[in-house]
Amino acid sequence: MTSLANKIQDVFNEPGCDKNQGKSEKERKKGCTKQLAPGAAAGGCAFDGAKIALQPITDVAHLVHGPIACEGNSWDNRGAKSSSSRLYRTGFTTDMNENDVIFGGEKRLYKSIKEILDKYDPPAVFVYQTCVPAMTGDDIGAVCKAASAKFGKPIIPVISPGFVGPKNLGNKLAGEAILDHVIGTVEPQYTTPYDINIIGEYNLAGELWQVKPLLDELGIRILSCISGDAKYHEVASSHRAKAAMMVCSKAMINVARKMEERYGIPFFEGSFYGIGDMSDSLREIARLLIERGAPAELMERTEAVIAREEARAWARIAPFKERLTGKRVLLITGGVKSWSVVAALQEAGLEIAGTSVKKSTKEDKEKIKELMGQDAHMIDDMTPREMYKMLKEARADIMLSGGRSQFIALKAKMPWLDINQERHHAYAGYEGMVELVEEIDKALYNPVWAQVRLPAPWEETSWEERATKALEAEAAALVADPERAEEARRAKKVCSCHNVNVGAIEDALRADGLGSVEAIGGATHAGTGCGGCQGKIAEILDAMSSAGAIPASKAA
Repeated sequence: MTSLANKIQDVFNEPGCDKNQGKSEKERKKGCTKQLAPGAAAGGCAFDGAKIALQPITDVAHLVHGPIACEGNSWDNRGAKSSSSRLYRTGFTTDMNENDVIFGGEKRLYKSIKEILDKYDPPAVFVYQTCVPAMTGDDIGAVCKAASAKFGKPIIPVISPGFVGPKNLGNKLAGEAILDHVIGTVEPQYTTPYDINIIGEYNLAGELWQVKPLLDELGIRILSCISGDAKYHEVASSHRAKAAMMVCSKAMINVARKMEERYGIPFFEGSFYGIGDMSDSLREIARLLIERGAPAELMERTEAVIAREEARAWARIAPFKERLTGKRVLLITGGVKSWSVVAALQEAGLEIAGTSVKKSTKEDKEKIKELMGQDAHMIDDMTPREMYKMLKEARADIMLSGGRSQFIALKAKMPWLDINQERHHAYAGYEGMVELVEEIDKALYNPVWAQVRLPAPWEETSWEERATKALEAEAAALVADPERAEEARRAKKVCSCHNVNVGAIEDALRADGLGSVEAIGGATHAGTGCGGCQGKIAEILDAMSSAGAIPASKAA
């Protein structure tokens, strides 16, 4: 486990992560992710993160070394599409049992690798470590090395047991696995001045296929997409690309940065969501390729394609814009989508009632402010009750989120659209923007909403009315009882990682006169987990400083 601990610390120290670089040396050593509590991996563990990051590599066998439930829970949990091999959709597991826990599962793993190679003959096998073999001490790296030498095929160990952290950490550990064992191991058949890598794009619902035709038209070759619709030899030879585009930096910034460091491949972070961002990404790809030796006329051809596609997209969106202008959207997502989808929605005339920033970096938040203004309503962690209230009070006309939040919108009898990884519609590129607008229009103007909002004929008072009255009564009780209202305010959770509330932070500020977010973290542990609550802590610090609640000599 020592090598795993070192690898995790290396990921924590990732210089390409702006949130990480904003921390002190002491805070950076603590890591950039909250640890999981037993049974609290509903949002995805590190194993799950590693599996979904690499599973879109379509022609390799993905073997999970662990109990069968690990493979059952992670199988096909993303709508990544393939243009050729479908082997990636076959679930492989060693199905560890009690005997393997007691006597070790290494022999079972070796036999499983041999069986896969005999039956399917993939170009490589990716072996994923889970919690059980990590705790029992199975040396997956040694087994993979022995099997690779014996069978003459790459057997790639992906060391990311679930207990080391959440899904995002697993994404990065998956990136480390391909950096260590895959990238740079194969030479491409040929190279061109137009070769690029796209990193952090998973071809969800076939989104890559809405971008690739434009790149093909420009003569730009996707040498490797890591990892949507990818093949093993493409990833292995990706070190010969001239430039790279990073789509989701929160997941694989370490891959892009280390490829730049090792192979001299410059990269930029961009988005394929929205007309403006799609055009900007095409321009940046062309610019980087020209800097690396491609002919200068590439930019002229790129501008011609952009002008044609923008005109076509705006013409197709125009009929919907009048119906959508002024409609308010509640966007519950995170990461790069927290700002890239905002830009796309604004282009369609929609207003953003609020956008979730729970999984967003500091840079993501700055981009949101650029798009929505300094008073942008950014939501760190909205409870289901708050979402329901916002929708019910008509502060939003539609909610865009992942599947886990859909029932809140349905309970509020408000339109909902899936924007996360389980979606069945592709929203990337110019075509995707048109499709997104069409789907929002369908959801908003579906006649079913007028019907479901009617009270049931047998009910004198609907459950929604009873729920609304209960909420109003609760709010009135707080207004009537200032002490109770103050208790409720102080009990509001700020740091979910360490269960720290407003009152604990305020008490620490008053008692110790702390003058910085780092100092508050040292006293209360607030903000020392995922770091997502540091903005809230800074607001509390500013408010108390302005109110004179902190001694000036100490707050300085």
